Amino acid sequence: MLRPKIPTMPTPTGHVTPPAVIEPTAIVPSVQTSPVAPMVPAPSRPVVQLTPGTVLALVGGGTAVVLVVGAVLVSMLLAVAITGVSVAVVAVVLRSLLAAETKRR
Repeated sequence: MLRPKIPTMPTPTGHVTPPAVIEPTAIVPSVQTSPVAPMVPAPSRPVVQLTPGTVLALVGGGTAVVLVVGAVLVSMLLAVAITGVSVAVVAVVLRSLLAAETKRR
């Protein structure tokens, strides 16, 4: 029913150059020498050594992050709870005012 319309490539206009002819070249093998000693590959990454001080710093940093994130989440939950309570109080007050107004009539 709905088929996408695929655009066609426009034909080039103006000066068009013919493709260049590539001539093959001769390959001359050279004498290869074997290496004297086998090369040991260097490690791609430096080795990380954990000392007791760095472990303590990592644990302290992780604890600080968890405490900060927890405090932010608790404060957001508290803000939502306070907003909900205030909306409930406003609803009760409005209901009371409307009920009192209908009794007076």
